[in-house]
Amino acid sequence: MSTSEPAWFKSSYSSSGSGDCVEVALTPSTIHVRDSKNPRGPHLTASRTPWADFLAHLAGDPGAGA
Repeated sequence: MSTSEPAWFKSSYSSSGSGDCVEVALTPSTIHVRDSKNPRGPHLTASRTPWADFLAHLAGDPGAGA
């Protein structure tokens, strides 16, 4: 991954009024997720296939990760 900062955007699933926001940044090979209240803090990084499996699992897809 390059040393440049990825372009972060607010998740469409984040609350608009409570301040509980998740920001996401996409690169060709990874997904980054962070808490918008702490942008300099730690963030989660996952490659695309495990991330897609994770989302499918959250959505209740019984074939996720198979």
